[in-house]
Amino acid sequence: MNTFSLRIIHAIRQVVGQQQANLHEPTFSGNELKYLQECINSSFVSSAGKFVDRFESELAAYTRADYAVAVVNGTAALHVALLLAGVKPKDEVLIPSLTFVATANAIRYAGAEPHFVDCEQHTLGVDPEALRHYLSTVIEIRHGQSVNRRTGSVVRALVPVHVFGHPCDIDGLLSVARDFHLMVVEDAAESLGSYYKEKHTGTLGLIGIVSFNGNKTITTGGGGAILTSNPELAYRAKHLCTTAKVPHSWEYSHDKVGFNYRMPSLNAALGCAQLEQLPQFLESKRRLFERYRDAFKDFQAVQVMEEPVDCRSNYWLQALLLDKSAEDERDNLLEDTNNAGLMTRPIWTLLHRLAPYQDCPRAPLPVAESLELRILNLPSSAGLS
Repeated sequence: MNTFSLRIIHAIRQVVGQQQANLHEPTFSGNELKYLQECINSSFVSSAGKFVDRFESELAAYTRADYAVAVVNGTAALHVALLLAGVKPKDEVLIPSLTFVATANAIRYAGAEPHFVDCEQHTLGVDPEALRHYLSTVIEIRHGQSVNRRTGSVVRALVPVHVFGHPCDIDGLLSVARDFHLMVVEDAAESLGSYYKEKHTGTLGLIGIVSFNGNKTITTGGGGAILTSNPELAYRAKHLCTTAKVPHSWEYSHDKVGFNYRMPSLNAALGCAQLEQLPQFLESKRRLFERYRDAFKDFQAVQVMEEPVDCRSNYWLQALLLDKSAEDERDNLLEDTNNAGLMTRPIWTLLHRLAPYQDCPRAPLPVAESLELRILNLPSSAGLS
C-alpha cells in the first residue's frame, strides 16, 4: 500500500472511526415497525389501504409538488414519466452518459433511443452550454420538433439527472429545452431533499421522479414516485400504473395497455416512517460532508464534491474527486480502501461504453470521460455522523 492510499484511509478513518463502513445503508430508528405492524393488521398489504395515499400526500407536501404517484421503483416511475411526456418509439431522448443505467433502460422500455450528452464538473449534471452548442450542430427544427439530422429521428425530451443529489443547472437546461422544443423529465432519483434555488428537485420540469431504493436517503425497500403539478398528468400516471383499470366497484375494464406499477402498502408504510425522519437524515449527511471536507482540506490532489451555488444538496453520496495528476491512483485507492473495510466505489461505467448502448448517438463527452477516471464515492450512510 503506497503513501497516497495510507493518507486517504487515514482521512476517512478520521470521519468514520475504526468501524467497517459501507457505502450507504438505511437507518431505521422511527415508526417503521409500528406502521408495518399496523399495515399487516389491516390486511391491506398491496396497493389498497391508507398508507399509499398517506405516503403520496406527505411526499407531495414535502416536495411542494401538487401530486405524487407512488410506484414500485424509480425506473418504473421514469418509464411512465417518459410516456406521459410524449416519448414515442424511435424517438431520441437526451441523457447524460454519466448516470446509472436505469436512466437509459427506461428510455428503451418506451421504445426510444438514448442520446448521450456531456456533463459539467462542478454539478456532475448535464452542461447546458455544451448541450446548446452540440444541438445547434446536429438538430434541425421541422414543424416545431427537433430532428436529428444524422438519424432522422425526433429528439423528443431531455432528462437532467441530479447526480449524487447535487442539483444540476436546471435554469440553463430549461432554456435549451424551450429553444429546441424538448420536454423536460427530471431524474431526481438520488436527490430527495435537494433544492435548486429553493425549489425541490423533480418539480422544475414537466414531470419528475424520485427513488426510494434501499440505498437512497429514505427507503421503502423498493419504490419510487412520479412528481408533477399537472392534474391531467397525475391522473394519467396513476391510471397507467394501476393496469389502466377503469374505476368501478366490481367490473374489470381496462382502456389501454397499463402497468402493474403501484407501490404496495407495506412499502408505503415503511416510507411514511422514513419520511418523518428525513430532516434528521439530511442534517446527518450534511455533517458527514463537513467532516469529510475538513479531513481532506490539506490534500492538494483531491477535493470533496460540494453543493453547487444557489443549491442545497442532500449529499446522498459523498464524492471524492481526484486531480487529473492523481487519476492513475484511482484503482489502487479502490482496492486499498475496500481491503481496509472502507467501502468505496467508482462512478458508474459511462453508459455509452455499455454493450446495449454502444451504438447510440452521442455528443463529444470529454468531461464525463475525465470524471469517470477520477471519482470515488466514500462511505455515506446517515448513521455514520
